Amino acid sequence: MDRIELIAPCHFGLEAVLKREILELGYEIARVEDGRVTFYGDAAAVCYANIFLRTAERVLWKVGSFRAVTFEELFERTRELPWEAYIPRNGKFWVAKAASVKSQLFSPSDIQSIMKKAMVRRLSQRYHVERFPEDGAAYPIRVFLMKDEVTVGIDTSGVSLHKRGYREVSGKAPITETLAAALIMLTPWHKERILVDPFCGSGTFPIEAAMIAADIAPGMNRSFTAEAWTNLIPKKLWYDAVEEAQDRIRDDIEVDIQGYDADRSVIRIARKNAKEAGVGHLIHFQERDVRELNHPKKYGFVITNPPYGERLEEKAALPELYRTFGESFARLDSWSAYMITSYEDAEKYFGRKADKNRKIYNGMLKTYFYQFQGPKPPRRPRDVG
Repeated sequence: MDRIELIAPCHFGLEAVLKREILELGYEIARVEDGRVTFYGDAAAVCYANIFLRTAERVLWKVGSFRAVTFEELFERTRELPWEAYIPRNGKFWVAKAASVKSQLFSPSDIQSIMKKAMVRRLSQRYHVERFPEDGAAYPIRVFLMKDEVTVGIDTSGVSLHKRGYREVSGKAPITETLAAALIMLTPWHKERILVDPFCGSGTFPIEAAMIAADIAPGMNRSFTAEAWTNLIPKKLWYDAVEEAQDRIRDDIEVDIQGYDADRSVIRIARKNAKEAGVGHLIHFQERDVRELNHPKKYGFVITNPPYGERLEEKAALPELYRTFGESFARLDSWSAYMITSYEDAEKYFGRKADKNRKIYNGMLKTYFYQFQGPKPPRRPRDVG
C-alpha cells in the first residue's frame, strides 16, 4: 500500500486551516468537504498526520466508499471491501461509530450491527475460520453516510487528537485544543507578536500558541491506536516521526504570551497544564480581572474565549462583562482582538462591529469568531551593509 487515502475530520468551518497544515506536511489533497479533509499519503503519513496535525480531530485510513439505500446493499458492499488487507486473523474489529446525514439508512446501531456482520462474513471466508479470537490489535471502524454515500475508514488515532496529554483537569467551559489551535492559526499572530488571553481558564489558547511558537508537535507525548498495527505500519516509521518532532522543538525562544483569569483556582490549573505541555516557561499566567487588561507595547493580539452564559443565571452578567472587555480593549493602542463566543449580543456590548465574523460549530453549539483587526506594525528597516 504505497499510496493510501486518509481522512482527517475537523471542526465545521475550519477545513481551510487543516488543508493548509496537510499541504505543509507535503501531502496531496484529494477532497475538502464539510468537517473533513481527505488526502493521499503512505504508511508514514499516518504517523506524521497524527503527531504533527494541530487542527484534525483524528486520522482515518480510508477502506472504501459506496452507495447504499437498503441494509441489504450496505451488507453486500461492506462485505466486498478487502478487510483482510487491513485486519489480521487475531485483530479486534468493530464499528465504533456510525453517523448519517440526509440518507435513507439512518439508525446508527443498525448500521453498526450490519457492517460488523458483513466484515465477519468476509474475514471468515478469507481466513477459513468460523470464530475470531479478537485478542490482537484494535481496528475500530468509523462510517459516515452522506446522501446515501457510505464512507468507511479505520480509526488510526484512538482517543481524539484534541487530547494532547497535557490537560488532565479543565477549568469552566474549556475550549478544545484542536479548536484553539485552529483559531490561532486563522489570525496573523506569530511568535514575535504579543498574545494575551484575558479569560484564559485552563490555559488552552496560551498553551497552544506557545506550542506553535516553540514548534512542539501536538501529538508527540501521547499514543495512537495504529502504533499496534505492525502488519500495516513498521514501528520504525513511528520512531522516525517522533525523532523529527523532537529535533524541531525550539523551546529556548523568547515570547510574550500571557493568560489572565479572575478565578485563582483555574490559574493554578493553567500553570499545571502549561508545565505538562513543556511550555510553562514561555507563558505568564496571572490572577487578574479583564478590567486590568493592559500592556505597554503596541500591535499585540487578544485571542480569547469569554464566558457564553449558557446557564440562565450567568446570562444576566454578560452585558456588563462584554462592555468591560470592550472598554479595556479600546485602551490598547493598535491591538487586534479575536474572540469566539455563542453570545449573540457580543458586538453590541463590546462596543464595536467586528471587521470579520466567522461562524464555527463548537460541537453542536453555534459560535462566532469575531475579528477586530488593528493596524499592521510598520516594516522593520533592512540592515544595509
